[in-house]
Amino acid sequence: MKYVRYLNESDPFIVMVSTPNAPGGLFQRIEQEPFDTCLYKKVYLDYTYGLDKIYTKPEIEKAKQSPSFPREYELQYLGLIGNIFNELSIQNATKIQYNPSQINPNAKKSFGVDAGFGSSNFAIVVTQFVDNKIQVIFAEEYERPNFQAMINRIWEIKQKCGYISNIYSDAANPEIWESLKMEFDERYDNQYVKDQFAFCKKYNLHIEDRMIVVPVPFSVEGAHMLQHAKSLMEETEEDGSSLIAIDKRFDKLLTGLRTAVANEYKLDKEVTSFDDLVDAFRLALTFYKRSKE
Repeated sequence: MKYVRYLNESDPFIVMVSTPNAPGGLFQRIEQEPFDTCLYKKVYLDYTYGLDKIYTKPEIEKAKQSPSFPREYELQYLGLIGNIFNELSIQNATKIQYNPSQINPNAKKSFGVDAGFGSSNFAIVVTQFVDNKIQVIFAEEYERPNFQAMINRIWEIKQKCGYISNIYSDAANPEIWESLKMEFDERYDNQYVKDQFAFCKKYNLHIEDRMIVVPVPFSVEGAHMLQHAKSLMEETEEDGSSLIAIDKRFDKLLTGLRTAVANEYKLDKEVTSFDDLVDAFRLALTFYKRSKE
């Protein structure tokens, strides 16, 4: 539990008490204020303060089996459990041992770019296909980003990755995907892009085979992308291991997946933590198709 004392004009003592919820809320913002300049007194009481007092060790061991244990007992801002990605699939994805910094320059790679400016964050997720696993090798988001800085950042990541297969970007932000197409010397005029999509749809072809930077309309493909991401997360190999590997250092992405809430596969961004990363993740996974797709 977290206690915060703060002062107002009438100089009372007001105690605010809460368990952590979603990242970025009032308590976390107060918590992140430097102690030497903060006006508030902050006290952090995790479960160890109550051990053998209000609950026993066996009770704690049982509580640890719940995915909400870090939030309820260890003061971690994880948000509420969502209804899209089940906890078992998320845990299985984190069990696969790999080093995200070890990039195979020849492996197939996909970028998911969820461009956000103003109130939204700009998120980038990169995956590579190595050892029959879809490995997340990059997952970051940026607050109030500069447009050109983000284009440069994507190109910088691309240079580190070597070969890349495709970059998927939200079609609602043409300034991003058009700029990226220019970087790759691709035609970026809107009519040409529309014609390519129409051609692929008519002949049942993959648009990825005709362009590197693929604008994806969330209004049309959003629900399918979320279903596809969920399906890939739950898919397992013959040995029972997960198809997708997500290193634990990508904690924001993991929190986003755990808290993802949707109604008829439309993501509820008001309650989903790090929703921009979730969007970038499902964009990146668009590259990985089953034979029937």
